[in-house]
Amino acid sequence: MKIAIAQQNYHIGNFEDNTRKIIEGITTAKQQGADLVLFSELCVCGYPPRDFLEFDDFIRKSYQAIDAIKEHADTIAVLVGAPDRNPVREGKDLFNAAYFLFEKEIKAVVHKTCLPNYDVFDEYRYFEPAYHWNVIPFKGKKLAVTICEDIWNLGDNPLYRNCPMDELMKQQPDIMLNLSASPFDYTHVEDRKAIVKLNVTKYKLPMLYCNCVGSQTEIVFDGASLVFDKNADLVKQLPLFEEAIELVELKDDGSFVQPAMVKAAQLPDAEFNPAELDPELCTAEIYNAIAMAIRDYFRKMGFTKAILGSSGGIDSAVTLALACEALGKENVRAILMPSQYSTGHSVSDAEQLSKNLGNPYDIVPIKNIYDSFLTELKPIYKDLPFSLAEENIQARTRGNLLMAIANKFGYILLNTSNKSELATGYGTLYGDMAGGLGVLGDCYKMQVYALARYINRNSEIIPNNILVKPPSAELRPGQKDSDSLPDYAILDRILYQYIERRQGPNEIKAQGFDAALTDRVLKLVNVNEYKRNQFCPIIRISPKAFGVGRRVPIVGKYLS
Repeated sequence: MKIAIAQQNYHIGNFEDNTRKIIEGITTAKQQGADLVLFSELCVCGYPPRDFLEFDDFIRKSYQAIDAIKEHADTIAVLVGAPDRNPVREGKDLFNAAYFLFEKEIKAVVHKTCLPNYDVFDEYRYFEPAYHWNVIPFKGKKLAVTICEDIWNLGDNPLYRNCPMDELMKQQPDIMLNLSASPFDYTHVEDRKAIVKLNVTKYKLPMLYCNCVGSQTEIVFDGASLVFDKNADLVKQLPLFEEAIELVELKDDGSFVQPAMVKAAQLPDAEFNPAELDPELCTAEIYNAIAMAIRDYFRKMGFTKAILGSSGGIDSAVTLALACEALGKENVRAILMPSQYSTGHSVSDAEQLSKNLGNPYDIVPIKNIYDSFLTELKPIYKDLPFSLAEENIQARTRGNLLMAIANKFGYILLNTSNKSELATGYGTLYGDMAGGLGVLGDCYKMQVYALARYINRNSEIIPNNILVKPPSAELRPGQKDSDSLPDYAILDRILYQYIERRQGPNEIKAQGFDAALTDRVLKLVNVNEYKRNQFCPIIRISPKAFGVGRRVPIVGKYLS
């Protein structure tokens, strides 16, 4: 049996485009001689559809798309993901389903059993879990079809009461097929290989695993679809961050015609110790994930041009380079906004960066605007000493200028704040925290430096002076980030323990971190939740990003 995997980039709610793309995938699979083509989870409507699922019209359009797609499933079988209405009155209104289409008919519908309800996932909010499991007969083979999380319920501590593959094994299937929408993070590519390998090892069956690719606002899908033979050898891996349609030929004995071409997967701990934060880990993948996320955000929203504030610092430099990669240098405008506290090299470094990248830039000094604010505020401020208030006026002046230019010319403002700053509240609401998309908001400061080194891997794009000078907001004379924050190499490790690993203060201190410093850092994180709650969407590249996947109270007392 020849089976094609269609790894595609979908657009949530864009049924016309998704249907067109799926039909094109079917056509390509037919040309390759496939008997069956496998698509990804909820590909018809896009993943995650969230509260769109509560609209009857959305579900109706999904069914109409299935009707259109099945007309092309004539001589070829097609597995696509879409919502399915629950025909009984008990439970949720919908199932997360896989439709098996053949001979222009819906031959079978498989429902997802394990509905994740953690981090960015909230499927149990909308879907009812499956309550029956059946293999699908096709061309003399029995197909065990599962959907994404269904294959993750293995091991000594399962998350769910049912393991659908255990149920399906009672019917002696010949092959496992999994439709997935599995988000990227820098630990997850190997993690995924390991879980597929565990399934193949347990059930002694080959598996084809189809993951989607592309970005949906903050969530990035990396593709990297997999084919394992019955001996747990990796026969094929589709590319990261690219659309692709690949064909494999399954032999009757459960092996594939082509030999294994990638080494067998290792457990993620072989490469990554989850107790540590390695800023160099998967830098190329993080770079490509962020670039694709920027590109998709603009394309799917109908935007074409971006603007950002270029300060001569590392964060804006990396953001600018990523934006130019994603959108084209001609579509990214940098605005340099020096104040009387800006150093001369800040302007020259930012200028050199734009010259190296070839993007347009403007210099708009803010001194006169800033002084006018102080003049108007003089009757209220009187003779009070210079403080954070005056610093923030500068940041908000820059934010106003950036938004004014963005509104005038139809740009989208890219935010340049990193995760270390967002975690500790080292940013100004409605100033340098303004923006439509947080490019580096899930990258700790040391990871930003790693990205800069990656950008400069072949030539000096980001001027070396930006990489070596001490970080500074330059809002007062001689200011350095280290005046307000611990050394980033230490700060990032404490933040990682608290945010990604959910370690409490005593657990973090037991690892050797200074007790007073730990308490101070964790308090900063918690008292600044109100700022992050007003922040723009952040591109997710870690196991725990700020935003929809991290839900903590704004007014909580814990550690504050």
